[in-house]
This record gives sequence, C-alpha cells and structure tokens, in this order.
Amino acid sequence: MYEGKKVIVVMPAYKAALTLEKTYNEIPHDWVDEVILVDDHSPDNTVEVAKQIGIQHVIRHDKNKGYGGNQKTCYTKALELQGDIVIMLHPDYQYTPLLLKAMISIIGNGLYPVVFASRILGKGALKGGMPIYKYIANRILTLYQNILIGQKLSEYHTGYRAFSREALEAVPFHDCDDDFIFDNQMVLQLFWKNFEVGEVTCPTKYFEEASSINFKRSSIYGFGVLWYSLRYRLAKMGWTWDLMGK
Repeated sequence: MYEGKKVIVVMPAYKAALTLEKTYNEIPHDWVDEVILVDDHSPDNTVEVAKQIGIQHVIRHDKNKGYGGNQKTCYTKALELQGDIVIMLHPDYQYTPLLLKAMISIIGNGLYPVVFASRILGKGALKGGMPIYKYIANRILTLYQNILIGQKLSEYHTGYRAFSREALEAVPFHDCDDDFIFDNQMVLQLFWKNFEVGEVTCPTKYFEEASSINFKRSSIYGFGVLWYSLRYRLAKMGWTWDLMGK
C-alpha cells in the first residue's frame, strides 16, 4: 500500500526468460502489493521462471494475442484485484524498476492520475543505445501529435506507464488494437477523457535480450500514430464521433 492505495505492477511478457528475474528483483516490493505477469504464448520458459521467482499472478495466453492484447489482459486482471495504482513494467529490463517509487508517489499523492517515464527528457534515449532512426522518428511523431492533440508531452511512445484506477476504468482500452498501436490509442483516450499526464526522466537500455520491434513494424506503428492523431483532431472538430475508427 502507498497512502492507503493498493499498488500493482503488471508485466506484459514475451520471451522474457533471460531478463525477467533481474527485472523482478529490482522492484521495490515494500511499495508494491502484487505483481501480475501475462505471458503472450512465449516459446521459451518465461512462465516457469515467473513461477520460480515467486510472482503471485502468472497468466499464459493459449495463443499469441499481440502487445496490445497482452496489456488488455494485464489491466483487466489488475482491476479485478482492486488495484488503485497500476504500473506497466516491461520484463526485458529496458526500463529500470528503480523509478517505480517516483511514479507511485506522483499518483499516490494526487499530483497526476497518469505518469509516463520518458526516455526523451534528458539524454537517456541515445545514451542508452536507442537506434538513431527510432530517435528521429520518435521526435517527429511526438511533435506531430503535440500539434494535433494540443498537448506538450516529451514522448508518446514509452512503454513504462502508471495509471490510477480512475484513469483505467474511464478509458475503453478493450476497444484499442491488439498490436503496438494500442499504446498510442490509450494516450488518445486518456486525453479525450481530460486526464493529465505527468512525466519523469527515464534512462533506458538497448541490448540483445531487450525486446524491440523491427523496422517494418515500426513503420506500421508510425503510420498508425499519424492516422489516429488525425482522427483525434477531426473528432475534436466534430467531424467524426468514432475516435478509434472501429
């Protein structure tokens, strides 16, 4: 508990056997009440490792549902367990668990209902090995979105995110896509519902075992960001009522 609020960490996993234990061991367990790991039908022994190290809730999909589909299971389970503060932490050790306390305290003290750990604030992205093409694309897409959406985030594309229960219950995340664009659709839904997003600086690490989407899927994601940001703008102007285009 933090300030009387139940804290749950959710870990969407795919082939995370080599990095899971190191990530889990750095979680501040005196601040975190429960951990949920959802394995998206990994071909390795991620589930076995998760159980061996003592993760309380381990869920395995019977087929691969995609990054967004994995998060849907994560957040649904966290809400079922009555989580008041829910943080998504990737088990590939790309984002440091040591930031959890900062993110928890921001939400727990009522400063922001949503907190993103930004790789762009400071010099964490390039210093941590982010490929230059991804860095440039990140900056261009973020500028585009800030203009269309009317916000001032430093980054829309981080996978390290914390939510209050109120925020998770307010957004229809089950309507989002099952692929990587899920993350960006969630951001749009949060702003559509008038939730403010706080940011903290986050160092990051790029290495062989860390998960990363390839150039083709990155391109598909980028075009999705352009399209849904435009839909958001059109919806705000009253030209369309369907934000997600379903």
